[in-house]
Amino acid sequence: MQRNRVRTTVVFVFAATLILSMAATGQAVAGDPACSLARAAGNYGVSDSGTVVGVGPRVAIGLVTLDAAGNLKGTVTASLNGIVTESTASGTYSVNPNCTGVANISEFDSSGNLLLTATESAVWDDNMREVRLIFTSAKLPDGMSLAAAISVNARKLVP
Repeated sequence: MQRNRVRTTVVFVFAATLILSMAATGQAVAGDPACSLARAAGNYGVSDSGTVVGVGPRVAIGLVTLDAAGNLKGTVTASLNGIVTESTASGTYSVNPNCTGVANISEFDSSGNLLLTATESAVWDDNMREVRLIFTSAKLPDGMSLAAAISVNARKLVP
């Protein structure tokens, strides 16, 4: 009786492991890595929040488009220490097969003047429908570095 229970448990664990491993790999398109530029491409609703040290709190929302060539562009409404601005963003992004990546973004005011450049570390989750980022550097147009503690969440919009 005990031997049958052990066999049943081993078979069940093996079958469950096999099914889960097949389900995880089955999410990617045949021939594509689990995460890629092609799978990341699309329109995202974006929000960020945090602090620019010495300036104040920042919150923002936006709409960003990622293309399959690694380019991004979008619009941003941000409040920095209570001052609300409308801006555009453009830049590049990368995606590694393990679902991590980097974004390099420039933000411009409505007249096309550069407001800041930022580098962000990224991780995609939820089958590449969501990306979370954190600012790793931020610079003003004159090259002055800003100490920023800002996190970003972006969710892919339904086509």
